Amino acid sequence: MTGFSAEQAANRKRAKAAPGPMAMFFRGFLKHPVMVGSIIPSSKAVINRMLAPVDWANTKLFVEYGPGVGTFTRPILERLAPDATLVAIDTNPDFCEYLKISIPDSRLQIVNGSAVDVNEILEQLGFGQADYACSGLPFSTLPPGIGPAIADATSAALRPGGAFLVYQFNPKVRDIVAPSFKHVDHAFEFWNVPPAQLWWFRND
Repeated sequence: MTGFSAEQAANRKRAKAAPGPMAMFFRGFLKHPVMVGSIIPSSKAVINRMLAPVDWANTKLFVEYGPGVGTFTRPILERLAPDATLVAIDTNPDFCEYLKISIPDSRLQIVNGSAVDVNEILEQLGFGQADYACSGLPFSTLPPGIGPAIADATSAALRPGGAFLVYQFNPKVRDIVAPSFKHVDHAFEFWNVPPAQLWWFRND
């Protein structure tokens, strides 16, 4: 039976010593409330409904903005094909480090950066356009101009027929993101604290 490498053993030790997801999420909210946007992670109901329309069989590249402690990251990886890739982009280096330690999945590539730079990030990683992008970033509280810039960049980063999945608490996100896309679908999920608004933006 093969033992763990020194690096794997070190990562396992660091993972055991790291705070739990809830503690890490709360810590991130206290440090960056404008970027995290909620004091607790999204519910399972939000996750399942948000990801339900995804065509997983034909998804090769999925992008996530603001993965935090992996509330959506893990369910996405559970559904993602073995040969597909998830690129998770977060401005918080603490969350990036936490994900690297707690989710040892070769399909996951974690980038400490901004969603505004998604096209440059994908190019640097050697990827073309993504099939889907998902975001829980609080668009209504982002600095002026950042929300529309993320929407424009995401529209360009998605292949024809791809979709931008956004879960929010504030309906203002439609005014910010919709101008960059041709079609918008919307739903409410009340089994969440607070109730969440779900949006699917498409260009097909």
